Order: sequence, then structure tokens, then C-alpha cells
Amino acid sequence: MKLLFSGFVVLLACSQPRPTASTAAPVAPAQVRVPAAGPGMDREAMARRVREETRAAWNAYAKYAWGHDELRPLSHAPRDWYRESLLITPVDALDTLVMLGLTDEAVAARALIVEKLAFDKDIEVKNFEIVIRVLGGLLSGFQLTGDPHLLALADDLGTRLLPVFGSPTGMPYMFVNLKTGKVSGAKSNPAEIGTLILEFGTLSKLTGKPVYFDKAKRAVTELYARRSKLGLVGEEIDVETGQWLSPTSHIGGGIDSYYEYLLKGWLLFGDEDLARMWRDGVAAINEHLAQEASGGLWYGEVDMTTGKVTATAFGSLQAFLPAVFVLGGDVERARRLEDSCFRMWQLRGIEPEAIDYSTMTITQDGYPLRPEIIESAWYLRRATQDPQYLAMGKAFFDALVTHARTPDGYTVLKSVETMAQGDLMPSYFLAESLKYLYFIFAPDTVVDLDHVVFNTEAHPLRRTW
Repeated sequence: MKLLFSGFVVLLACSQPRPTASTAAPVAPAQVRVPAAGPGMDREAMARRVREETRAAWNAYAKYAWGHDELRPLSHAPRDWYRESLLITPVDALDTLVMLGLTDEAVAARALIVEKLAFDKDIEVKNFEIVIRVLGGLLSGFQLTGDPHLLALADDLGTRLLPVFGSPTGMPYMFVNLKTGKVSGAKSNPAEIGTLILEFGTLSKLTGKPVYFDKAKRAVTELYARRSKLGLVGEEIDVETGQWLSPTSHIGGGIDSYYEYLLKGWLLFGDEDLARMWRDGVAAINEHLAQEASGGLWYGEVDMTTGKVTATAFGSLQAFLPAVFVLGGDVERARRLEDSCFRMWQLRGIEPEAIDYSTMTITQDGYPLRPEIIESAWYLRRATQDPQYLAMGKAFFDALVTHARTPDGYTVLKSVETMAQGDLMPSYFLAESLKYLYFIFAPDTVVDLDHVVFNTEAHPLRRTW
């Protein structure tokens, strides 16, 4: 299989400047305990171990769930999201297999996608999930391999998703039927509205069809225009009326990647409107959501109109933010927040889904193999060359092997209190968690972060236009 990333290094030009640190008030140095890497950590050996675990996880999918969306590793059974498979794991995992040098596995995954994937199906899908996993995976797969079939599939999918933007405001509905174009789900959230421009924008550039970029940009612009006087967005909005249904503001699930895509959209497309939205957004969350508690930096929940604190909740999804801070030039804030995230991990030796940081107690004890804390550790290791992030990476890997590994792949945990295993290997475990673990230990030349942007599902998108 021909690879278009020479030595896995992203080769492209990107003209826009890198962002500088936020002008928000400086943060104090971290005061929390972090692991030491210790002398002589063999990064090459660790990278090989992650690579082999990735191979084993993929082979388990291939053995027991081939042609289906996901694997249930304990019951050795497939799981499909809808009535018909969309090959979500193969599409999601393709660029991981390529970038980790698992060539035979990548060839098999690409062949399956080209031969079997089709979107002329009478099924209602969730636009956001299909965009970040399937559209993003097809685009990165095309850019990595040069296979025109993958771009054709992406274009077909993009066309079938366009009806979601038909609301009176231009903000997308949540669901669409791939065959009929019928839409539903007017009650949406900032993440599902604002986490589209990387994928649709890249599709627009690669196909020469402006409609994809224009629709996605209008959606995020309309959302931004409805921010409160404090510059914050809430967690639920009606895309038909434009009215907020929930004023709760935070950086967790339902909002998180809205902020991520403002910054990354600027970096990938050089769009100054997105740059302005990013600067306004990050200033607002730093001013109103950041809190000092339990000896660390956290981002809680507030009312979007008053700024009043409504909850001291923080979870695994919020752990994406240190990575975004690194990309935005605020490395010191990123370090402090990642320290807090790692304290959450250390409560039970693996990350709970959510905690109350005012009391450092677990409020949701599941662990669905989330990648965000791993992702942030990689960005910080790259930015600082501090060996503590290698040690964090090893702690993540060891915990996964100890608690989430099964004889046939990896699975979610029902509880980090009991370490009871569930029965699902989500596609993002291959797309994100294992990829970012590998990056922590691999040479920095694996990816040129000055010239590639990862979507929120860890699919690398490169500027070739």
C-alpha cells in the first residue's frame, strides 16, 4: 500500500501563524504530585508494546466482528450501531493502522471499506458521530493512502448529510436519514453544532465544492452569535428557534469540541473569523469557568448569563482541554490542568468518568476507554520534553493492560471501584486511545504538528490546498 506520509511525517505547507499564549491572568505553578519517568525508560520498546497491543485489538475485531461496526470482546460478538453496518471500526482505525506501520492490517481494512461500505441505506444516523468518525476517517484515509475510492465515499456521505443544515437558523439537526434526507432532532448542543467544520471544510477543499465549508461555517457562526454577554454558550439549544434550552455552561460533553474546533479550524484553514471566535471563547472560559480548588486548577459549571457556579464537576471528557491549550500557546495552563486530570486518574489507578473536584470524590465510576487525558499528555510531552509525561503515558498503558485487556481485545470498565469489565471495544479506542499512546513514546518526527490538525476523533487532516 502506497503511503503519502513519508515516514509517517506529515508533509504539507501551512501559512497561518501559530497562536501565542492567552492574555488571560497567569496561573500559579502546579502543586500536585506527578510521576517521575525514572532513568532509562526505553521509549522505543514502549512504542513497540503499544503497537503490538494495537495489532492484537485489531485482530480481535477482525476475528469476531469483521464487517460490523464494533466488537464485544467478552461475548465474542459484533455490535452494529444501526440496522446495517457502516464499518465504523475499520474506518475509524484505518489511519491508526497506517501511522503505526501495521501495513497488512491497514491493507485489509482499506479493502473492506472499498468493497463493502455504502451509504444508500434507509437508516437514521447521528450527524455528529458519523462526521467525526466516518467522514473524518475517510478523509484521513484518503490523504494517507491516496485511494480515490475513499474520497468518493466521503463525498457521497457528505452529500447525504447536508440536509441537517436545513433548519431556519442554519444550525444542524441532530439526525438524518441517509437515504431519504429526512431530518430530526431540533434540540441540540454546541458540540454537535460546532464540531463539523474540520471535516466538512476538508471535504470542501478536496472536492472543490464550497457548499460543505459554507454550511459548516454558518452553523458555528450562528451558534457563536448566540453566546451570552459573558461570552459563554449553554449546553442545549433549539436549532429551529435559536433559543437556549439550558443555560448551563462548561467544557464537558455537549460543549467540549466546540471550543476545540474554533482553534483547529483557524489552524487548518487560516480562517480569521474562527480565530476571533476562539480568542473570545477561551478568554470567557478562563475568566468564568476556571476555579482553584483542592490544590489544583479545574473548569467547572456556571450559568452562562450570570457566571454563578452551578456545579464543581469535572470528568474524563474535560481532559481534552490541556491539549487545546498547548495548541493555543498556553502551555503553563495546560500543564496545571493536566496535573489535575492525572490526580483524577490516580484516585483509583484508572480514570473515572466524573468527579466532584471540591471533595475529590467520584460521581460516575465507569471508564469507557476515553482517550482525552492520553491525548493531552502527548501534546504536553511534545511541547515541553518533560519526562513526567512519558511516565504518565506508561501509567496509562499499564492500567489499560491490567484492567481493560481481555483475551480478545480491550473493553470498557463498568466501575473503576471494582474494575468490573463491560463488553464493548469502542471504535475510538483504536482511533484515538492507542494512537495517542503510541505517539507519546514514538519519535517526534511521527507527526509534524506545525502542519497537521487532528479532528476530535484523532483523524489527521492536512492542508494540501
